[in-house]
Amino acid sequence: GQGVDEPLSATGFRQADAAGVFLSNVKFTHVFSSDLIRAKQTAAAILGKNRFCKDMEIKYDARLRERKYGVAEGRPLADLKAMAKDAGEQCPSFTPSGGETLDELRERARDFFEFLCHLAVELEQKEHSKPGAPGRSSGTSGEQFVFPWTNQCSEAEPSSERSGSSTVLDANILVVSHGAYMRNWIGYFVSDLNCTLPANLTKSQLSSVSPNTGVSHFIINLEKGNSLNPKITCVCVNQDSHL
Repeated sequence: GQGVDEPLSATGFRQADAAGVFLSNVKFTHVFSSDLIRAKQTAAAILGKNRFCKDMEIKYDARLRERKYGVAEGRPLADLKAMAKDAGEQCPSFTPSGGETLDELRERARDFFEFLCHLAVELEQKEHSKPGAPGRSSGTSGEQFVFPWTNQCSEAEPSSERSGSSTVLDANILVVSHGAYMRNWIGYFVSDLNCTLPANLTKSQLSSVSPNTGVSHFIINLEKGNSLNPKITCVCVNQDSHL
């Protein structure tokens, strides 16, 4: 939850370093992180291993915090499950006293995602407003956007990769957050925004909580600069081959 803001353990630092090595050849244009210390440390470790982004500013945002668990925060997971059982509810959907409901959590994720969409649209508009600005697919090497899991996770790839061109992405954003939060964000993509999913993705994989430093990759297409109607393709969910 949010109330116990503990740093990463030794295992957590090793996992964050492994994620950094895994993503070391991916050039990010922006990095956002939860403002809780474990997420801050994870984001810093990932950038520390990156070939392109070691000095990039990490922007911290409270909207990326883990779900608030009220009276259950700082207590073992078994206690939360016991509270849910006593209330006659299932644990994932159960809201302890003083906690954040799943609807409230999803609203927070929706708000942040819409912020990212507006950011991407603004970047495109600025790019096209420059006198003599080249097109986004103007021969820049695509190597900097190579994703290490593309060939092993899914057939869903950016159109630029399928066509063999070297289109530069308007934004390639790293978001570092938390398990319950990300599960609900992915649920928002699927149920509210009709996200296209890989054919081999099972329902249990889709609804599971990511392992620590698990990686999920989504391609967001904002046609004609319209941030209100994003087309979302899931490349992979909770990728953990680096662990």
